Amino acid sequence: MADYIDIAAKDGSGSFKAYVAKPEGGEGPVVVALQEIFGVNEGMRQICDDLARDGYIAICPDLFWRMKPGVDITDKSQEEWDEAFRYFQNFNHVKGMQDIAATVEVARTIEGGSGKVGAVGYCLGGLLAFKTSAETDVDASVCYYGVGLDSKLDDKAKITTPLMMHIAEEDGFVDKEAQARIKEGLADNGNITIHSYAGVDHAFARPDGVNWNGEAATLANTRTAAFFENHLKG
Repeated sequence: MADYIDIAAKDGSGSFKAYVAKPEGGEGPVVVALQEIFGVNEGMRQICDDLARDGYIAICPDLFWRMKPGVDITDKSQEEWDEAFRYFQNFNHVKGMQDIAATVEVARTIEGGSGKVGAVGYCLGGLLAFKTSAETDVDASVCYYGVGLDSKLDDKAKITTPLMMHIAEEDGFVDKEAQARIKEGLADNGNITIHSYAGVDHAFARPDGVNWNGEAATLANTRTAAFFENHLKG
């Protein structure tokens, strides 16, 4: 069961769409899925549908709506990459986090929800999942190959609920030095678990993505499934 809902922006500037996928029966914990730079595209909708099959209500908010509502592109051409990077470069992180906080509030009370709310994000969404863990009251978060994380390490003290991170060791957007800073900088927070994947590039878990790696994606997704099972269903 999939549909779109409208969520009111906290700043009173309007509302934005969010894709919602529900499990059979319509009930379960909620996972807020945070988009890559390509918008709420087929890959993000597939991730939500997969979460629904695993017994979660998945909500994917349109975080680019302030620039252009309904961004839905792939990673198959240079033109698409160029468009996606324009959205990434002009994304307002403060407003984006307000929109995520509004989505989390909706997730707490959505029909069929258990009251437990998690977050999972990829690329830009990976950074936002880290920030969501630090800045909202989500019960658990998962970050896939987040970008720019080494500049946010001071936020680690605000992370008081479980956070799992997946790092691609050959990430073209996060070099080895940045990866080392991330691992060292977060090592003393017992709420954070970091998994590193050798030989894979950024977005190795993107469904049908150019850097898809089935073995690494399956391992990361299996770890994520067990993590959410423990912290959202347990």
